[in-house]
Amino acid sequence: MKLVRPKKFLGQHFLTDLDVARAIADTVDACPNIPILEVGPGMGVLTQYLINKERPLKVVELDDESVEYLRRAYPALEEEIVEDDFLKMRLDRLFGGEPFVLTGNYPYNISSQIFFKMLEYKDLIPCCTGMIQKEVAQRVAAPPGGKTYGILSVLLQAWYHVEYLFTVGSEVFDPPPKVQSAVVRMTRNDVSELGCDERLFKTVVKTTFNQRRKTLRNSIKPILGQGCPLTEDKLFDRRPEQLSVAEFVDLTNRVEEALKKQEA
Repeated sequence: MKLVRPKKFLGQHFLTDLDVARAIADTVDACPNIPILEVGPGMGVLTQYLINKERPLKVVELDDESVEYLRRAYPALEEEIVEDDFLKMRLDRLFGGEPFVLTGNYPYNISSQIFFKMLEYKDLIPCCTGMIQKEVAQRVAAPPGGKTYGILSVLLQAWYHVEYLFTVGSEVFDPPPKVQSAVVRMTRNDVSELGCDERLFKTVVKTTFNQRRKTLRNSIKPILGQGCPLTEDKLFDRRPEQLSVAEFVDLTNRVEEALKKQEA
């Protein structure tokens, strides 16, 4: 059977180590008994193990050549191969509106976008696992206080418990990427309501981290303007990377109150 040619513009790096593939596939067992959605299956190196999980499985693939390969290699999946762009899909239509596990050997060039998409459907995705660039994996799992802690860290950790599981070297890919990879697992936490305006929360997190070297007093100006009395608080002496998720929630509530006073 003719193999699929990896395409650079799609960020394709095909995993060749079957032991690593099996280990990645097994990460979905943290959320048993619900369907699985695999993103970017390529030639099915993970798919072959996910099929054996004996639960509904769908795969989403954008590459025509990969779709054709999957149809030949996994005829039992014929009706479950979705030829589409994951980032543009309505995920609530995939399994009749039922929750599912999201997994995959994600294209490195869109892994962050995949996670932002997941957040839009967080109530449908209790668990997300898979392989991404090591640098991104370190960011999503980072605690407050370090340089790797940022926008993705806060927004994901607000809703998910994030685990950095293991590192994968570049030598087990075709073609080998120039970076190392890592496998992560994100499991929904007990938070059902943040306790603040979610849209403003995202705005506050993104605005402050866009000038992460500055103190909050300066980085919050695009939202509050200059000279807002709120920023006299000692909290605003700190930088965004020093705030926990809970502190960002508190900050968001303070910002919302200040904005209401400005409008009054």
